[in-house]
Amino acid sequence: MNPIEWLFDAQLQIGTQTILWREIIGNTFGILSAVGGMRRKVWAWPVGIIGNVLLFTVFLGAVFGTPNPVNLLGQAGRQVMFIVVSVFGWIQWSQHRRGVAQAAVAPHWAGNRARILLGLGLIAGTLILTPVFRALGSFEPVWADAWIFTGSLLATYGMAKGWTEFWLIWVAVDIVGVPLLLSAGYYASAVLYIFYGAFTLAGFFIWMRVQRRPAAASHAADLAATRR
Repeated sequence: MNPIEWLFDAQLQIGTQTILWREIIGNTFGILSAVGGMRRKVWAWPVGIIGNVLLFTVFLGAVFGTPNPVNLLGQAGRQVMFIVVSVFGWIQWSQHRRGVAQAAVAPHWAGNRARILLGLGLIAGTLILTPVFRALGSFEPVWADAWIFTGSLLATYGMAKGWTEFWLIWVAVDIVGVPLLLSAGYYASAVLYIFYGAFTLAGFFIWMRVQRRPAAASHAADLAATRR
């Protein structure tokens, strides 16, 4: 059996529950990508893409003949979206990295206008995609799947732009995602979402602290100048 066949067939049996190793490995890459994002490292994007490819095959359970024949179209679709937006983020951070010694992006607030647009976009995207996903046969409650897809798109775009608020969008995604994944039988992903919820809150405060450093340094320089 070659590695690709093993990856598609390998399963972990825990009691009466069967978990695909693809789901475990894909989520592991997702965690590594999140760590890289928190540290503002360019490698976070390609690592995340690998996880996205694996999880795409997991969330189309009925298509790929997995032990859990449940299609979460929002979850599967967002993996494709992640790949597209991750390429954008990879380019954005790589360009910024050329002029910065360590970090690939400088965290900053999105601003009131962008925050309003993000909030409206999350609601509008959920309302628009819910009937689409339902018509395609996604797992109920479909609105949760649509919420996760839309929130993930906005959060990934916000990360690429360096907006500190993107972490809070992930929190909103995780709150809805955990019960949906548990009800659909994707236990490994649900556990990841629980961990990721705490992780994203930590990431928000870390980025907020980082973005305050330039302002603090500038203030200190101004004070020093006035004392001369």
